[in-house]
Amino acid sequence: MKQFLQGGEKNPLKIQDNTFRDGHQSTLATRMRTEDMLPIAENMDEIGFWAMEVWGGATFDTMHRFLGEDPFERIRTLKQYIKKTPFSMLLRGQNLVGYRNYADDVARLFVDKTCEAGMDIFRVFDALNDFRNFQTVVERIKANGKHFQGTICYSLTERHMGGDVFNLDYYVKKAKEIQDMGADSLCLKDMAGIMAPFDIARIITAFKKEITIPIHLHTHYTSGMASMVYLEAIKAGVDIVDTCLAPFALRTSQPAVEPIVAALYQTDRDTGFRLRSLLPLGDYLETVAPKYRDYLAKHKMSVIDTGVLLHQVPGGMISNLVSQLKEAKALHRLDEVYREVAVTRRELGTPPLVTPTSQIVGVQAVLNVLFGKYKMVTNEVKDLVFGLYGKTPTPVDPEVQKTVLKGYKRGETPVTGRAADYLKPELDSVREKVKDLSKDDFDLLIAAIYPTTGEQFLKWKYGLEERPSSVKPKTLEDIRKEDEAMAAALEEVCKLI
Repeated sequence: MKQFLQGGEKNPLKIQDNTFRDGHQSTLATRMRTEDMLPIAENMDEIGFWAMEVWGGATFDTMHRFLGEDPFERIRTLKQYIKKTPFSMLLRGQNLVGYRNYADDVARLFVDKTCEAGMDIFRVFDALNDFRNFQTVVERIKANGKHFQGTICYSLTERHMGGDVFNLDYYVKKAKEIQDMGADSLCLKDMAGIMAPFDIARIITAFKKEITIPIHLHTHYTSGMASMVYLEAIKAGVDIVDTCLAPFALRTSQPAVEPIVAALYQTDRDTGFRLRSLLPLGDYLETVAPKYRDYLAKHKMSVIDTGVLLHQVPGGMISNLVSQLKEAKALHRLDEVYREVAVTRRELGTPPLVTPTSQIVGVQAVLNVLFGKYKMVTNEVKDLVFGLYGKTPTPVDPEVQKTVLKGYKRGETPVTGRAADYLKPELDSVREKVKDLSKDDFDLLIAAIYPTTGEQFLKWKYGLEERPSSVKPKTLEDIRKEDEAMAAALEEVCKLI
């Protein structure tokens, strides 16, 4: 394995910054507002990042639903300040930026309008690693002359890479498929932070022998292994890694960029970044972070979750499980649910636990614990077993399939073709439904992807209804008043003691 050299042949590591998307999605429930990005946007543009991830994932949902912001406007606004660094987004294949597969007409228009808004790089993934779900969006990405980054969702069934499913051969085979699809780069995406350093060194080494496109590594700090993973991957020759500015890094986010820049200084993988330019950016984030403090997890002291090393449940999925159990007054059964997640996942075809399959498996595991095995079944589980999300990595358990699909509206025999082939066009009906609300195709897409909350947002956008206070931004002055009120209340309590 190649070691770092002092003064050797230069091979600078490229870095994508995820602060404006995955950083606050992972740590602050995706609540960062565009107005708080703008003061450092131009400075970020000067750092030299390979790309900046600014959109996709949960941002589309959260912006229109909870922040009252137009998702497409964020791209256009940031482009006015960030003119040199390419923009990257996370696209869930045929799921787009929602939680189900959308018809091809919606997928085509979404990619076209996102390109028009200013997107440059599309990181395309599918929760089942069924690359047939890439087909429609990739056609439009290529037609628009944009960068297609094909993605493999990293998953395990054991403590380390191996076993009958997610082994080295599996990942190499998937990497070759992505290169053959015409991808401009390959991303290995670890959503749960379960990569082990030496496993990743083996994978990167194997990829370098089998494919020629650049290799991009994405992981989360959840388990505490992420920086070790990056170090071994860098030594093995990975081309690009994802990081965040320190205040929005670690926890369930990505590793911080600053220590990586310092660690690689004057080696053959030196990024060329200047720490003196990076540090003020983190200082700025610290000044706006108090506005979002209510979304930061405070239930435990540790900033890592060592439990994920065993149960392998991603951070976002954990919060959903906890929320469901709290609502059912059954939080004490969380360990049962963790165990059931592994069983349910295997029975449903061993899907990687990433949106939307993490939610599908997680909700069903909770129902199985609370009410008995498959006594209650969600519509999403029925769709998954029927084949409407694509081909699962392993076959669905035959008995579970029989139980789940009994009386299912589409039939009891699963389909095996490309999932979107079974979906009817959607845009005409949506266009008719919101003809008095939408002004252009951007509005149409908001309503198509999120019918209920999307329509509500359009009413806010065009002043047909007043935005509730819950979607209005909290200011630093609001925080100051809250702190003063809390201090005053505490002082009164102290007087009574």
